[in-house]
Amino acid sequence: MKKLALSLPLVLTSLFPIYVNALTSEAESTADYAVKTYEAEMLDSLSSLVSYKTVSAEGLTPDTHPEFIGFKHELSQLSQKLGLDYSDHGYVILIGLGNSQKKLGVITHGDVQPANPQLWRGDPFVLDMTSKPGKLIGRGTEDDKGAIVTAMYAMKSIQDKGLKLDRRIELMVYLAEETDWDPLRTFLKNYTPADINITIDAEYPVVTAEKGWSKINFVIPPQELAPMEDKRARLVSFSGGVFSSQVPQQAVAEMSGVSGELQSALKTQGLRQQGMRYRFESDGDALTIFADGKAAHSSTPEDGVNAVTHLAELLSIHNWPRSQAALTQSFIHEMVGLGIYAEQFGEIAYKDNFMGAMTLAPTVIKHTKDGTEVVMNLRRPTGKTPELLDKQTLEALNNWQEKHQTQLTDIDTYWGTPMVMDDAPHLDTLLNVFSHFTGVKDPKPVAIGGSTNSKLFPNALSFGPTMPGVEYTGHTEDEFMTHEQFMLNLKMYTAAFIELAVEQ
Repeated sequence: MKKLALSLPLVLTSLFPIYVNALTSEAESTADYAVKTYEAEMLDSLSSLVSYKTVSAEGLTPDTHPEFIGFKHELSQLSQKLGLDYSDHGYVILIGLGNSQKKLGVITHGDVQPANPQLWRGDPFVLDMTSKPGKLIGRGTEDDKGAIVTAMYAMKSIQDKGLKLDRRIELMVYLAEETDWDPLRTFLKNYTPADINITIDAEYPVVTAEKGWSKINFVIPPQELAPMEDKRARLVSFSGGVFSSQVPQQAVAEMSGVSGELQSALKTQGLRQQGMRYRFESDGDALTIFADGKAAHSSTPEDGVNAVTHLAELLSIHNWPRSQAALTQSFIHEMVGLGIYAEQFGEIAYKDNFMGAMTLAPTVIKHTKDGTEVVMNLRRPTGKTPELLDKQTLEALNNWQEKHQTQLTDIDTYWGTPMVMDDAPHLDTLLNVFSHFTGVKDPKPVAIGGSTNSKLFPNALSFGPTMPGVEYTGHTEDEFMTHEQFMLNLKMYTAAFIELAVEQ
């Protein structure tokens, strides 16, 4: 998921005249009914789903991972309670209402990103509704378990009212969206998706374009160190980040031979960085610096404070002797800096007028037996081919290697495909629903930096669950959705389902 919302340019708005019509009476009254009837039950259901640690684990599948097995059972029980049909296809769960051959597809996912309990106010997998009144805090509340609950209770409310469907409403819960899309691609080979789809894994008003999820990976190999009799301060290790789609909140560097003067200079420099907190631990002339920034989804690096890039900048005040850690720090400082748009990375930077600029964030720096692995997550718009980006990336890496007389290993790139969906037939309907419940006049489609499963479905538009201009917390520490937004989403999803799937 997410984000970087931009208004649709004038060249495209003529294709999509926006009619702000009143909703049908059924849509408006059922949306109100849903909130009045199911508010408490929704909170209970969200609490239950959040409790399952549906984080992927190597060697396990949704059919062998205990947490996923429990999560599936919970969804099955909830479906039965709400009178919805349920079918388990391994990596894919289908929950539906109605039997029509025509379908309205609702696409979401039940797996979540890891959560470090030390960085949360409480247990990430226990729904916290009290520590910050008005906020529902827990891993998955925004990405994407809150959306699952909302869609199911919207379907239940439509059923309660006895509204006649001319499209089956089919909620798809995929269980490896955060890590591996191949099982979903395999499933789709023998499954006929709906001809119109809504992905509820992004933001409002309606997303019609997504950047392509991309990466640059390589390893900085071990280096021959200066003789031990050399008493200069050394950078012994440099690391940070947890997973590839999160702007890292934490990074750490270890040094030896650090004088009091150098330590003082580092502390002074650290105080100059906005949004960063540093902790210095000394043991004789050994020094460890713990950097604490602000996590964000890597598709919106502007929302975070990257601990890795800021720590590299902090350490740049000293000329460290050559080492694996020093080369890592140098690469981050010289090739990325504190920018987020690949400004220093050779010639790869570019932008699209609607989708915005390509972003680049170092997200994982970790030690391995072969050296230091560097993972950079990029989100690319239309405008450059993968072949050109590969050429420009390798040129930039080669220039840096030549400058530092070193050889990177295991260089790997991946350039995801940007998506533009500018002719989906339900665009106006979704914009109208959003306008009706928010009071926003003449809303326009937006582009996001994220990458959702909507790329794999025909006529797929993303519709929420996050409001435009509001910081997305799905991959961050203390992820939350406000109670108010949870209820507003229920109204909008209920109304949208009725407008698109109920016989008029």
